[in-house]
Amino acid sequence: MGQDVEASSRVLTVPNAISLARLLMVPVFAWLVAQGHDAWALAVLLLSGASDWLDGVLARRMHQVTRLGQMLDPAADRLFILVTLVGLAWRGVVPLWLVAVLVVRDVVLAAMLFALARSGYPPLRVHLAGKAGTFAIMYAFPLLLLSEWPAPVGVVAGVLGWACALWGVALYWFAGVLYLTQAASVMRRDTRAARTVGST
Repeated sequence: MGQDVEASSRVLTVPNAISLARLLMVPVFAWLVAQGHDAWALAVLLLSGASDWLDGVLARRMHQVTRLGQMLDPAADRLFILVTLVGLAWRGVVPLWLVAVLVVRDVVLAAMLFALARSGYPPLRVHLAGKAGTFAIMYAFPLLLLSEWPAPVGVVAGVLGWACALWGVALYWFAGVLYLTQAASVMRRDTRAARTVGST
């Protein structure tokens, strides 16, 4: 969800319900992948990707941007990506380096957000690059799962899936660098301001 409009403290909204439903789909997807029900797992992945786009659109159009939603939406994204990565790696669909590259980025940003919160800073504004990276990765997963199917469907899906995955990783890390730069800039600015006030 965007953070360019004022967020309310409401809890019961349509976008929040969609984000919660996406969270509830995580264990369903994990079970489907573990049991080898690829067609149903593919359907859940597609539904999750569509709901990720839908909740943000509805939040803006229905004027239901909330503080809960601003936390719930990215949390659902991160959890779904993590569980999907682990599931696909366990099945041998994706290599472990892809898991490591995405998990390390999220761990670094989680530490940054924790440091900001401890210093009293609000969450940083979501960058378009971060959202685009998340979308690319989310849409890469069903294609990579589909690559396990026989040719020619599997071959075409594999090519498109890896194209989305690599672009998604690049955008994901690019946004991560932007977030780190933004956080450092905010903290340096406030430090300089505090020193200026203290010297007067």
